[in-house]
This record gives sequence, C-alpha cells and structure tokens, in this order.
Amino acid sequence: MKAGVNLFNFGPAASPESLVRWTTFAESLGYHLAMACDHVAVTRDIGARYPAPLYDPFTTLSWLAGKTEKITLGTTVIILPYRDPMLTARMVASLDQFSGGRFIFGIGAGWSTLEFEALDLPFNRRGAMTDEYLAAMKVLWSQSVASFEGEFTSFKEVSTAPAPRQNPHPPIWVGGASDAAIKRAVVHGDAWHPMDAKLDWLRDHGMPSLRRFADEAGKPTPAFSPRVKLQITARSLPDDQRKPGVGSLEQVRDDLGAFEDLGAEYILLDTYMDDPEATLTHEPAWAMLTSIAESVLDLGGESLR
Repeated sequence: MKAGVNLFNFGPAASPESLVRWTTFAESLGYHLAMACDHVAVTRDIGARYPAPLYDPFTTLSWLAGKTEKITLGTTVIILPYRDPMLTARMVASLDQFSGGRFIFGIGAGWSTLEFEALDLPFNRRGAMTDEYLAAMKVLWSQSVASFEGEFTSFKEVSTAPAPRQNPHPPIWVGGASDAAIKRAVVHGDAWHPMDAKLDWLRDHGMPSLRRFADEAGKPTPAFSPRVKLQITARSLPDDQRKPGVGSLEQVRDDLGAFEDLGAEYILLDTYMDDPEATLTHEPAWAMLTSIAESVLDLGGESLR
C-alpha cells in the first residue's frame, strides 16, 4: 500500500514557501503522493473550514512539480462542475506534462450550496454535470480534434493538444460516499476516493457496493484509495469515540492495516482537524507523519501485516 500526504493549500499559514516545505518534507520521508484541495469561491461555509488564502490547486501543483523529483501530485478533489471541461482538460494535460506524468486527477461533484450559488451553477444538477464533463474530457484527451454534444457542454472540432503524458489520461480518482459517487467511480474512474469513511461502513456497504456496481456494469472494480484523518494521541481512545486514523500509534497502525485488508492501494493521510489556527505550526503534523513513516508504514511497498 502506498501512502500520501494531504497539503494545506489554504488557511493562515499557506504560502508558496510552506507548500514547498510540506511537499519536499513528504518526499524526503518516502511518501508517494501529495495532494491539494479545491474551492473557487470562498463563501462563508467554505471559509469556516478552508479559509483564505486558498491557493488554486492546478497552479499550486504546477509550481510544486518544478520543485520535486519523485513524489506524485494530485487533487483531493477538483470540484468538476466549477470549470468548463475544455479548460479543465487542458489544465490537466498541461500539469501532467509539466510533472513528467506525476499527476493524479481526483474529482468530486461538490457539496456547498453557497459556492454553487456564487458561481451561478445549479446545485441540484451537479451530479449530472460531473458525469457529462468527465465524458467530454475523455473525448478531449483521446482525440487531436474533438467534438461533443451534451446538455451542459458542447463543442465542435476543437484542437486539443497537448495530450496528457499518461495514456490515455492521468488516473481519475472519484470522491464521494453516495451510491451515485460510487457508481461514478465505476463508470468513469480508476479509483474510488472516499474521505473520512468509517471502517465498518466501508466493510459492510462501501466496498460491497463498489464491487456490485462494477459487476452490474460489466466493468473492473476500481482501485480503493481513501483519504483518512491522522491524529496520534498519547493514550488509546475508546473505539466508539474515534475515527479511523485517530488514536494511539498502535490504534492507528491497526486502522491502516484494516484499510489495506479492505484492498487500499493508496492511503492519503490528512492531518487537518478542521482548526485553521492549528495549521500555523507545522511541527506537530510533521512529527506524526514521521512516526507513521518510520514505525508504521513500509514506504517501500510491503504489507503492514
């Protein structure tokens, strides 16, 4: 199982310098992946969790591609309805080229009604827009001159170069825990990327649904690549009072092993506990990531078990 780090491209401590420090730190420990989040309009609900400054993920990751050598870069997740799919397809292809094929395209349908309103977009059609935009982008990535006719986007004889470096496109990770999101991962994705999901829900509903929808569609089951909160505590916590990834080092080790037993190919560790002021100091998060890298994860790829 490969492991990654969720970056803070938002909040009071975010800056080009801090983002480089975070990413090169993760690369030096052997983490395989660094990912950044996406919002376009910092409305009051967004600002409460992800306050400004909020650095655009495409620009941020392009900057980091030139500052790193090995670590894969990605988005967790691009909110697909917010941008014209022709623009998004071109930015993805450009970033994949600039990074030397070190890019993972995580996508989602979005959750903030206020942000959709600020962008004058229909919140209740976000799922349909996401599905159509993914289909349109795959056409753009697969043809040198592309045409598409849909409900939300249409274009004719558009020259598409540059193509992505990865063929036919970078891996698509689909976020979300609804049945619609899981089906989207099957139809359009290379991996399912749920965030902060409980292990028993994944075991009893999420993973069986992923396999069932794949069987019904006659498609291979996508990879499983979850994002997990990480907070190491001095003492063990009662299991009914904690999330996976939160607890003593031994509890976290068991949690990560359980994710691997469920089939996780990647796991993205997120040290952000919804307190923007806590991001002003990086050292506690770095200490946790160091402990995980050195005493829990074998970043050479061996099993945790």
